[in-house]
Amino acid sequence: MVYLLIDLDNTLLRTEIFLELICLSLSELLIQLFTTRSFNCAQIKRKLATCADLDIATLPYNPEVIQYIQDWKAKGGKVVLIAATDQLIAERIAAHLGLFDEVYGSDGQLNLKGENKARFIRERFGEKNFIYMGDSEADLPVWAVAAKAITVNASPQLRQKVEQINPNGEHLGSAKRSIQPYLKEIRPHQWVKNVLVFVPMLAGHQFNLPTFWISLVAAIAFSLTASSVYVLNDLLDLQADRAHPRKRHRPLAAGDIPLSHGIGLILILLSAGMAIATTISSSFLGILLAYYGLTTAYSFYLKRRMIIDICILAGLYTIRILAGAVATGIALSVWLLAFSIFFFFCLATVKRQAELVDHYHRKQLKASGRGYHVDDLPIISMMAIGAGYVSILVLALYINSPQVQRLYTKPQVLWGICCVLLYWITRTIMLTHRGLMPYDPIVYAIKDRQSQICFLICLVCFILGGVF
Repeated sequence: MVYLLIDLDNTLLRTEIFLELICLSLSELLIQLFTTRSFNCAQIKRKLATCADLDIATLPYNPEVIQYIQDWKAKGGKVVLIAATDQLIAERIAAHLGLFDEVYGSDGQLNLKGENKARFIRERFGEKNFIYMGDSEADLPVWAVAAKAITVNASPQLRQKVEQINPNGEHLGSAKRSIQPYLKEIRPHQWVKNVLVFVPMLAGHQFNLPTFWISLVAAIAFSLTASSVYVLNDLLDLQADRAHPRKRHRPLAAGDIPLSHGIGLILILLSAGMAIATTISSSFLGILLAYYGLTTAYSFYLKRRMIIDICILAGLYTIRILAGAVATGIALSVWLLAFSIFFFFCLATVKRQAELVDHYHRKQLKASGRGYHVDDLPIISMMAIGAGYVSILVLALYINSPQVQRLYTKPQVLWGICCVLLYWITRTIMLTHRGLMPYDPIVYAIKDRQSQICFLICLVCFILGGVF
C-alpha cells in the first residue's frame, strides 16, 4: 500500500505552528531563553506545545490540501500527518480534522525535519512506498525517496529542484503572491492619523513651504513606524483575531501572508521610519523612539490593563502633535495640549465602547485580550461623554484667551467649531451605543458623510476666523 504523507506548516496549514506558538507565548519564551543555559529546537517546540494554549479550530487550513486528502481517503488510501511540529500539537490537529490514520511529530528530542524526517520515513515506510506533500527545501531529502512528490505553493526554483530529484511530481497552488495582502496588512488608511503632526503648523499659523515639508517628512516617518506596530499587534493577536467575525480576515490571521513575512515587514517598516526620522533631528528621533517604545509596551502588556490602555491610546495621539512641534520648532500652547488630551481620551474610550458593544451583541461577557467586561459598558460610555464635553469646554476657554485675540481677527467665528464638535461627539457616542461604529472612530469619521461635513464646517470657521 502506498501512503499519502502530509507535511503541516505551509502545507496542510497556511501558517507555521512554531511561529504561531512563539507569537502566542512570546514573553514566556523570552524568559526561558534568558534562564536556560542550553536548549535545542525540539526542546523549545515541546516547551511551547505544553505551555501555549493554541486554538486548533481557528487555524487557517489549506482547503485545496484538505480536498486532496478527502479524495485520497475516498479511494481507500491511508493518510499520515508527519510534521516538524511537536507531536502534541500534531495529534490535536489530526484529532480535530479526523482525516489521518497515523500522526508523527517532533518529540522533544528529535526535530522531525529535513534529513531527520527523511530517515524516519525510510525506516517506517521504506523508500518509494509513499507519496509526500510538502512546501520547502527542507523537504527535498524526503521527496528524493518518495514514489511521488507533491509541492504546495512552491516557487518555480523549488519546483525545478523537485523535478530534478523526482520526475514523478505534482504541484498544488501557486507561489505568486499579490501585493494586496501586504498593503492591507500595513493599513495605509490609518496613516490619516498622522496628519496630527501638521497641527502645530496650523495652530501657530506657520504657513510656509519649509515648515510644511518638515511636517510632511515627520508624518511619513510616523506612518511607517506605526505600520510596523500594526503588524506586530496582528502577530501577537493572531488567536483573538481569528475568533472575531471581522478581524479573522486580516492577512496574517487568514494565512494570506506567512508569519515570517510579517516579521520581515516589521523590520523593514521600522528601519525605514527611523532612518527618515534621523534626517529631521535627534530630538524628533527621540520622540519617535518613545512612541515606538510605548506602542510596543501597549502591544505586549498595557492593552490588557483597564483604563491604562485608554490613557496610552490618548497619549499616542497627543505624541503625534508633540512630535510635529519638535520637528518644526513651533512652541505648543497649553490649551492645545489640554484639548488634545481630553479629546483623544474621548476617542480612545469610544474605541473600547465599540468593542464592548460588539461583545454584548455576540453574547460574550469579556472582551478578548482586554481588561473589560460587558458590564463596564455604562461606565465606559459615561467616560467617553465626559471627556468629550470637557475637551469642548477647554476649546471654549481657549477661544476667549488673549492668545486667540492676537492670532485671529474674528475669534467669535471659532465658536462654530465648538458647536460642531458638540454635535459630532454626541452623535459618535450614540452611534457607538447602537452598535453602528466600527472599532476605530477616526477611520469611521473619514468615510462617514456627516463627519466629513462637520470637518468642512470646522475648516471654514478656522479660515473665516482670520487665518489668512
